[in-house]
Amino acid sequence: MAERNWLVSLEDLPSHLILEVLTSRRLNAVDLLSLELTSKVFGGSSGLSYPLKFRSLVDYAASQLCSVHPVYVGMGFTTQKELFANCEFRWWFENSLLRKMAERNWLVSLEDLPSHLILEVLTSRRLNAVDLLSLELTSKVFGGSSGLSYPLKFRSLVDYAASQLCSVHPVYVGMGFTTQKELFANCEGNWKRLLRFLQSVEQSSDMVQTSAGNMQVTTGRYHTLLINNSKVYSCGSSLSGVLAHGPETTQCVAFTPIEFPFSAKVAQVSATQNHSAFVLQSGEVLTCGDNSSHCCGHLDTSRPIFRPKLVEALKGTPCKQVAAGLHFTVFLSREGRVFTCGSNTHGQLGHGDTLDSPIPRAVEFFQSVGPVVQIAAGPSYVLAVTQDGSVYSFGSGSSFCLGHGEQQDEHQPRVIQAFKRKGVHILRVSAGDEHAVALDSNGRVYTWGKGYCGALGHGDENDKITPQVLVSLNNCLVVQVCARKRKTFVLVEGGVLYGFGWMGFGSLGFPDRGVSDKVLRPRVLESLKPHRVSQVSTGLYHTIVVTQTGRIFGFGDNERAQLGHDSLRTCLEPTEIFLHCGRSRNQLC
Repeated sequence: MAERNWLVSLEDLPSHLILEVLTSRRLNAVDLLSLELTSKVFGGSSGLSYPLKFRSLVDYAASQLCSVHPVYVGMGFTTQKELFANCEFRWWFENSLLRKMAERNWLVSLEDLPSHLILEVLTSRRLNAVDLLSLELTSKVFGGSSGLSYPLKFRSLVDYAASQLCSVHPVYVGMGFTTQKELFANCEGNWKRLLRFLQSVEQSSDMVQTSAGNMQVTTGRYHTLLINNSKVYSCGSSLSGVLAHGPETTQCVAFTPIEFPFSAKVAQVSATQNHSAFVLQSGEVLTCGDNSSHCCGHLDTSRPIFRPKLVEALKGTPCKQVAAGLHFTVFLSREGRVFTCGSNTHGQLGHGDTLDSPIPRAVEFFQSVGPVVQIAAGPSYVLAVTQDGSVYSFGSGSSFCLGHGEQQDEHQPRVIQAFKRKGVHILRVSAGDEHAVALDSNGRVYTWGKGYCGALGHGDENDKITPQVLVSLNNCLVVQVCARKRKTFVLVEGGVLYGFGWMGFGSLGFPDRGVSDKVLRPRVLESLKPHRVSQVSTGLYHTIVVTQTGRIFGFGDNERAQLGHDSLRTCLEPTEIFLHCGRSRNQLC
């Protein structure tokens, strides 16, 4: 992109970027009117696109800001209509002072806008690190060769904006000064690279931003859930209701939209063998599947739940993440509190006992150690990361998955001392069936547990009773880790995906290896390299990835349609999967 000519006109920027500026809620009505009166780009005489009923892009932006303004929202429709008429059917009110501004010459260059307005664009938190880099490479205004003002220690206004975004990013804020300094050095002193790392890590356990919209994928034992712009799709097989399509549906050979009991925008999903869970943008949680262990959190029934059902016990406790274990569920509230329900045979609910809980109960232990920022559930154990970068584990101690150097069950959270002693700040964890993986603040990977088939990536099959750094990846900046049965995936910046462990019916994605072969060290999935992976999730014998452009690839076992590809039984190499919308098999999303 650096080879393109410099952009010097606002008209060279796409409409959606300019609209991001105008609707950032950091410009007031006078700012908007000033822009409309002084620039043909904002004034309606350019080629930018907006709905025809509006006079200009600014007028459209003002209508959007009005529609969410608390004063306006509190009015009834009739009152809103009367107010609009009283304002002469304009979304801003023109006065004599601003009329005079119309006599000024048209502005046609970004350089004519003040630095603080451009900085508002860049720090609106609605542009990601890739957007910022694109602007810097294609425009002299953003690239540093214009007369815009910013602190001298930064390379450009974009670089300064990236530093501001990093300073308030939740992942970065949780680090100490020394940890922040080390990460900055590891990113070669590049604020944009650091911002991309922070955003990628945050999205690894949440939705990822792709050019096709926001997406998330999660895999159960024999099914897959996919979020595509707040809508959820499922595919695969189940008799217990995990597909969420009703009792009459036991298999979906292609990704099929899930119908919710009310209008719902889904923000995060989790799946396991027996049940599925959905977190809405509102913070409400719905579950479905086999509730015989009460893992779905519904006290009124122990029968299978075939459609998503609201977890009533969590009303008034907005959640941001859910993690489904084998017969239990872990919920993380927006305030950082942890709740659990279901089977408690090994103490995996974290309440200090082995009593089952039919509805979500708070894990009181975390009240004394600060907010939790991420959770992961294995078959019968839990990993939780706190804001200070500590990792706590509880539940079954088999296979050394708890990381304490012994195979003893823990009935309440216990900090993993191996990280504490080394001063390692952990950002994310993944809980496999017999091993676990962690990602630290410098993009390094740690593995521990059962090493069978090379699942730990150290070049052998030896168990590791405490976390050990994966030395072969020390030169990589890792942004996501994913573990399941005897295999592990590691995603590094730039979208390169590594896999190691058991091939498991091709679920590692290496077509030159047998379906039961072992890969003892991290190896790049070369066929996915050009596609730049954004997220990966692996089930028992299948794996799904989402790319930066929103394309979906799957590989491994498809005997039960868990890949969402109706014409294949097994995929030994990554194969693209197409998402069908509505009832038509020919209509692609």
